[in-house]
Amino acid sequence: MVFKSHMAEALNEARKAGARHEVPVGAVVIAPDGQMIARAGNRTRELADPTAHAEILAIRAAAQALGSERLTDCDLYVTLEPCPMCAAAISAARIARLYYGASDPKSGGVGQGPKVFSHPQAHHIPEVYDGIGAEEAGALLTEFFAQRRSGSD
Repeated sequence: MVFKSHMAEALNEARKAGARHEVPVGAVVIAPDGQMIARAGNRTRELADPTAHAEILAIRAAAQALGSERLTDCDLYVTLEPCPMCAAAISAARIARLYYGASDPKSGGVGQGPKVFSHPQAHHIPEVYDGIGAEEAGALLTEFFAQRRSGSD
């Protein structure tokens, strides 16, 4: 089987989030058959919900689409390293493979910070692949925060 990255779709969701004045993070869930079953971008501001991260919204939509809280054999692509909350949700959902773009030294929970999947309390540990589309994902975030600092938001 040939690997096909779906990071371009996650990046598109990140751009949409940025256009809504949300932090530009996007995520997609891919079913075992290779079909995209969920996509989302951050909506914390829009929904006034601190848990409305792209990963959480995509996991919720995928679980609804499959009719199961377990997303066994599904892949999650996200443009930014998941935070500890999202990493815990990824573990609980039993995501098989996590692909993420930019690392998050400030708030990451996978390769940085608490490294949620390293803890004995992690119920499930997905395969993790980082750096996929990292340059473009990082550029979206850098531009977004530069605009915010300059007051052009």
